Amino acid sequence: MPYVNIKITNEDVTPERKEALIKGVTQLLQDVFGKNPATTVIVIDEVETDNWGIGGETVTSRRKRGR
Repeated sequence: MPYVNIKITNEDVTPERKEALIKGVTQLLQDVFGKNPATTVIVIDEVETDNWGIGGETVTSRRKRGR
């Protein structure tokens, strides 16, 4: 039973995009490893950009500078 935990910043995340991500990852595991979609678990954690750091700064700061 595969368990996939996806962490993304909470920017422009819609229920439709999350559903597409879950379907796509489930399909990928089936295609690559032959895993049963009925027992594949996908969890999406949305993280505030203030709580995600890259290169010593928050994503919020990077976005303000256009990075």
